[in-house]
Amino acid sequence: MRNIYLDNAATSFPKAPDVGASMKHLIDSMGCNVKRGTYSTAYSAGEVVLETKELLCKLFNFENPDNLIFTMNITQSLNFLIQGILRPGDHCIVSSMEHNAVMRPLMQMKQIGIEFSRVPCDIFGRLDTDKIKEYIKPNTKAVIMTHASNVCGTILPLKEIGRICRENNLIFIVDTAQTAGIIDIDYKEINADAIAFTGHKGLLGPQGIGGFLINNELAKHMKPLICGGTGSDSESELQPEYMPDKFEAGTMNLPGIFGLNTSLKYIFQHKISYIREKELELTKYFISQVMNIDAARMAGLNSIEGRTAVVSLDFKNNDNGEISYLLDKDYGIKTRCGLHCAPSAHKTLETFPHGTVRFSFSHFNQKEELEYTISAINKIVKSLK
Repeated sequence: MRNIYLDNAATSFPKAPDVGASMKHLIDSMGCNVKRGTYSTAYSAGEVVLETKELLCKLFNFENPDNLIFTMNITQSLNFLIQGILRPGDHCIVSSMEHNAVMRPLMQMKQIGIEFSRVPCDIFGRLDTDKIKEYIKPNTKAVIMTHASNVCGTILPLKEIGRICRENNLIFIVDTAQTAGIIDIDYKEINADAIAFTGHKGLLGPQGIGGFLINNELAKHMKPLICGGTGSDSESELQPEYMPDKFEAGTMNLPGIFGLNTSLKYIFQHKISYIREKELELTKYFISQVMNIDAARMAGLNSIEGRTAVVSLDFKNNDNGEISYLLDKDYGIKTRCGLHCAPSAHKTLETFPHGTVRFSFSHFNQKEELEYTISAINKIVKSLK
């Protein structure tokens, strides 16, 4: 049976070439920590950490690697930012397309007096930025928004959102889980105050490594989510206030950073524009074919304009879970079925509570794989009539 992976919105596969080899080299040949050892391999590993931060700064057009913090994933990054910035009595604004990595921390913080408003998007997942202004209150402190939906791929207009935040003196926090490494993201152009990212999706690196970048003013007033050893100021039991140590307590995921270092170099070598063009070429073909399947309704936009390479299908008269199961069982096609940790997005797209079958492509996929997938969908739908 074939093995066709179409779940890149969950985690990319395959990873960039040599990611595993880089991680193995650290584990097998270096065996050290950073900021703790005063020997050559520890210094060499520290240089890779700094270089990786510099590569990420280049990716986001951000100038200060000290203000780029490594975490274990984007969920932890968003928790750092949300819990570190908002205080009882504060209000923030989100879109109706947010992932639970944003919504669950906010729901938890309602218990201590944090408020939030959800700006509704249309049935295609699009956001009218003028609506944001209607939700701004005297105690509004921040706008927290995803760059693109993990359910349907619709891209939100960050530049316009950032402009509204600047005009109203609001903090702008961006979730790039679905776009970093796939779409050019310019920290300055979008007027962001903080950008959260993960390494294992569009950045083509391993799981367990993510982070965020943050401006000086926000870093100064933000509380650390986690405190502990940093290898610095060890005579004090207080968390350091300087960057990046303020937010980087505990042992780093060095294998993850080594893998991410390699994947970032691959992205710079091949260029985001090439990766995006290839992904959208595949998406265009897939959309053109699924539009002919009467049994399926596509959630979100029906063209490649304003979207990523994520396509969700709702099989109206069949069980989506059964379709996804049969794609894997009988054809070796890996998809993601359900609510994709984004119930608010599914309510917006009118696919709640049953969810969708999500197909998400990588530039490593081939058109022939999608032809095979379309054929498999048609056969399954026909067999279930």
